[in-house]
Amino acid sequence: MFDNLRRAGAPYGIEFGRLSLLPNSRPALAAGEFARDQGRYEAFHDRLFKAYFTETRDIGRLEVLLEKAEATGLDPVALEEALRGNLYESRLDRARQEADSLGVHAIPTFFINGAETRIVGAQSLEVFQKTLRGLG
Repeated sequence: MFDNLRRAGAPYGIEFGRLSLLPNSRPALAAGEFARDQGRYEAFHDRLFKAYFTETRDIGRLEVLLEKAEATGLDPVALEEALRGNLYESRLDRARQEADSLGVHAIPTFFINGAETRIVGAQSLEVFQKTLRGLG
C-alpha cells in the first residue's frame, strides 16, 4: 500500500515515509478544530500531514501536536488547555454522527451529485475520471 502512495505522491512532491504505526487520531482532530477556530486550519493540517506521512511521527501524542501547533503560529499552551479540557469533543461527536448518518465509514469519502455517487478511499485519478465520465 505504501509503495503505491509513494508513487502517487512523487509527481506532486509528496514524500511518504515508512509508516509503522496507526495513531489515535482523535487528539489531532481536536487540535485541528482548535486551529480552525484560530484561522490556521490549513497550515496546521499541512504540518500534521507531513508529520505523519513523511516524518512518521505519532500525531496522537500531545507533544507532537504542541510542537506542530507552535510551528504553525498557534499558542501551544492554549491548545494544551483545550485538549485537556475536552473543548472539542462535542464538535467531533457531532461530526461523527453526521458521517454515520451519511453512511461514511472510510476517509476520504467523496460525494458526487450529493450522496448519489461516492468514491471511497484514496483512489487513483483514473477512478475519478471513470466515475465522472459515467455520470455524463
